[in-house]
Amino acid sequence: MRSSALRLGAAAFTVLAGCRTLPPPPPVESWEVRRPQLQSLEHFALRGRVAVAAHGEGFNANLRWTQDGEHSQLTLAGPLGVGGAELTADGDELTVVTARGERVESAAAHAELAARLGFDPPLSSLRYWVLGVPNPKEPASESLDPVQQRLSGLTQAGWRVEYQRYGSAGGEALPARLTLQRDAVRVQLLVDGWQQ
Repeated sequence: MRSSALRLGAAAFTVLAGCRTLPPPPPVESWEVRRPQLQSLEHFALRGRVAVAAHGEGFNANLRWTQDGEHSQLTLAGPLGVGGAELTADGDELTVVTARGERVESAAAHAELAARLGFDPPLSSLRYWVLGVPNPKEPASESLDPVQQRLSGLTQAGWRVEYQRYGSAGGEALPARLTLQRDAVRVQLLVDGWQQ
């Protein structure tokens, strides 16, 4: 009886020794730490889909976005007028190349884009909004998820940005679905993949 009790005790010890507690997940960094880290992210790429509704009209398009410092390269492929467009923004400078190869720059590019989309997108701020942070150069009102320490909403430059879903990208939580709205314009962006 004593040897069976010893065997039972040894077996219980072996089982307990095999049951290790998992380490706790890493603590979520505070928003005050995460915000400037994301705002300083200079290089990223994403692919996804965009749906635009503006003034009673709308379209869907596939989107590829590459960011390199202040230089933004966006390719919209879909029914956008004649099949798509490529946008290059560098600071306030904008170039639009249509699917037919027509190239327009500066103020004419902004007018062309507004005519095709139904609005002139705020590209200098949008490069921050897609990362889930406000443009650091303009005042903003933030709504924060206090548990996850990330934005649930943002109001900036007359636009309201709602973050519906985040996904993991290189160990960082980045937006996977967001909606931008201003007046009669509504833009939904679904990110299929991130590269950093």
